[in-house]
Amino acid sequence: MASTSLPAAPLYSIPRVIFASSVGTMIEWYDFYLFGSLASVLAPKIYPAGNDTFALIAYLATFAIGFVVRPFGALFFGRLGDLVGRKYAFLVTLIIMGFSTFVIGLMPTFKQAGWFAPITLIVIRVLQGLALGGEYGGAAVYVGEHVPDARRGFYTSFIQITATLGLFVSLIVILVTQNTMSKAAFSDWGWRIPFLASIFLVLVSLYVRLKMKESPIFEQLKTTGMTSTQPLTDAFARWSNLKIVLISLFGATAGQGVVWYTGQFYALFYLQNILKVETKTANIVVVIALLLGIPFFTVVGALSDRIGRKKLIMAGCLLGVLCYIPIYKAMATASGNHIDSVQSKKNPVTGAIALTPMTRDATTGKLVPMKVATAPNLPMLVLLVWVQVLLVCLVYGPMAAFLIESFPAKIRYTSMSLPYHIGNGVFGGLVPLIGLSVIAGTGNIYAGLYYPMIVAGITFVVGTLLLKETHGNRIWVPAPEEKARMIA
Repeated sequence: MASTSLPAAPLYSIPRVIFASSVGTMIEWYDFYLFGSLASVLAPKIYPAGNDTFALIAYLATFAIGFVVRPFGALFFGRLGDLVGRKYAFLVTLIIMGFSTFVIGLMPTFKQAGWFAPITLIVIRVLQGLALGGEYGGAAVYVGEHVPDARRGFYTSFIQITATLGLFVSLIVILVTQNTMSKAAFSDWGWRIPFLASIFLVLVSLYVRLKMKESPIFEQLKTTGMTSTQPLTDAFARWSNLKIVLISLFGATAGQGVVWYTGQFYALFYLQNILKVETKTANIVVVIALLLGIPFFTVVGALSDRIGRKKLIMAGCLLGVLCYIPIYKAMATASGNHIDSVQSKKNPVTGAIALTPMTRDATTGKLVPMKVATAPNLPMLVLLVWVQVLLVCLVYGPMAAFLIESFPAKIRYTSMSLPYHIGNGVFGGLVPLIGLSVIAGTGNIYAGLYYPMIVAGITFVVGTLLLKETHGNRIWVPAPEEKARMIA
């Protein structure tokens, strides 16, 4: 790995750098995941009434669009970040994300505007995806280029926390809003409040980021004329770098993506729509599990500084393959609902698929639609989701450090953003949609897990064979006087 030297710079605080970067990134994740956290509430409002399963799958498809376009945002903003600067790029992404999320809080429902509503939502979702495609890489690189080599896993793990923290905050805001009004009021208009409130968080984050200075490594590249004039060509048209991009995708980020979305989002959708745990209760289960799991991102990040990134990422993928079906069977038992099968019925007129979990009536022995779970074992459900969050920590905690250390500084933003957002945005983001669609097609409530298990399995094999350990790579060599300036 080519190394550089830090330029002379005024005293700067790593905690301040991490705070400024992570707060903005957390808010962008909050905006992005608020859309998914309210799926069961918004789906019937944005799409035609009469078939809840069709509405949910259509809504999840719209949700997935935001993930699919993330790689395009990675290319656009990654190039911008390598040409103009890390700070400038993620200032722009924050503005786009904040505006898009605020508009969702103002948009009409299907009943009010017909098909204009879902079309508008698709456009907004595309903007959100493009913005997030540029945000994560900028924040991770910005922090990674400020911190010491020996502690990069620990410090960048705070950026890794932001994705889970964004989901956590979105659920908390939803729960607080729900508890201040009736269920009918929240369904009617209260759902708009979390979207509208995000604009205040965005303005605070924008103020903080405007005061930030550029990354010292990028400043040196710019001062010495070493920045790339064609980041896309340098990153993807040269086999030496493209090979690392492809191995990083199939040997790390694809598996990490499906483990992340299975352990958090799919678990939430599964609780609400398959196990029929009441929406608010399911949110509480996931919130508690996330709260208990969040500290382990930094634990794993620090551990990766000692034993390496690769071992931990591979362990998380392998454990996902081995444990998901037992975990989800235990979740079904803990829900208190005894599911015999899932029936799907296609409407001959609309082509929509109705998905109905079925249970066997104790008196008649006939299969009947399952009712909302009345006595779920909440501690057990929290434990089972928490275990999945721990797997997320294993694969995600070291990921930013691994990607930063894999690519040269002049094309780092562009190079790392693409495999990250394909792995997470495409492979990971499609987990809820593919999972529920496969369940609808097969009637098997565990069939939705086959997709993340296969992807995680492929990543484990490719990563074990081809992925190089980056722990110990020095992305710069600070001069002795610069080491003294760094506040760890």
